Amino acid sequence: MPTTDANSAGTTWFITGTSQGFGLELVKQLLAGGRRVAATARDTARLRENLGEDASSDLFLPLQVDLADASSIDSAVHRAVEHFGSIDVLVNNAGYGLLGSVEETSDAEARAMFDINFFGLWNVTRAVLPQMRAQRGGRIINMSSIFGLVSGAGWGLYNATKFAVEGLSEALAQEVEPFGISVTLIEPGYFRTSFLGGGSLALPENAIDAYTAVRDMTEEHNKMEGNQLGDPVRAAGAIIDVASRTPAPLRLLLGSDALRLATQKIENLAAGIEQNKEITLSTDLR
Repeated sequence: MPTTDANSAGTTWFITGTSQGFGLELVKQLLAGGRRVAATARDTARLRENLGEDASSDLFLPLQVDLADASSIDSAVHRAVEHFGSIDVLVNNAGYGLLGSVEETSDAEARAMFDINFFGLWNVTRAVLPQMRAQRGGRIINMSSIFGLVSGAGWGLYNATKFAVEGLSEALAQEVEPFGISVTLIEPGYFRTSFLGGGSLALPENAIDAYTAVRDMTEEHNKMEGNQLGDPVRAAGAIIDVASRTPAPLRLLLGSDALRLATQKIENLAAGIEQNKEITLSTDLR
């Protein structure tokens, strides 16, 4: 079955959400390594500014995309294929968070986040897949989070979008394997990016005073900015490396905090299953 060597010269990467954070670091490292990059952003001027001299590279194609608009996505994918000839690696990186309780998060806020974090990813993937199927190979890398495996108070909406990405990706991996296409979920912990600031973490418009613990958590995260454990440069390097591994892992945790939380979740899940096994088995027809 054909596979894509993502570290070979001439490989084309299509990355969403590249004006900051993991996306920007990926673009920098890929261009430095001689790979072609189609990079989407809401504001390509900001992307060019943050890239500096790299923005003038012939290997770089900036694309202004509204991920809530399927036609905008289709146009960007068409332009990338027309410009570079193919898309070999797709990185669905764009997304943002919201720190607020379930009750105080509005319907509009929930739908807006799903439009970017989930439906944007869904539509970019659907737009790229016909070309990957035709070339009988490709890599799809979906940026999830440790919060795609572990839920926490105040993160309910963000958890919901990332849990949805996890379920979609597991099914997708099985569907596209016959075409030589692999799917990998990246599950980072806290990294020293601008996620906790810079417009990537929203707050509910109508906060409810009773949720004092969530407000305290917001303050704690404000203090965490700039002190996160994870190194985004190393994370980007790990993502580039895993894109060339065969077989590709379905999941890749990034960061010691992600490993700790995932291990705790597995232990709690196993304990809960065992504790209630008698009830579970009692419901079969006899």
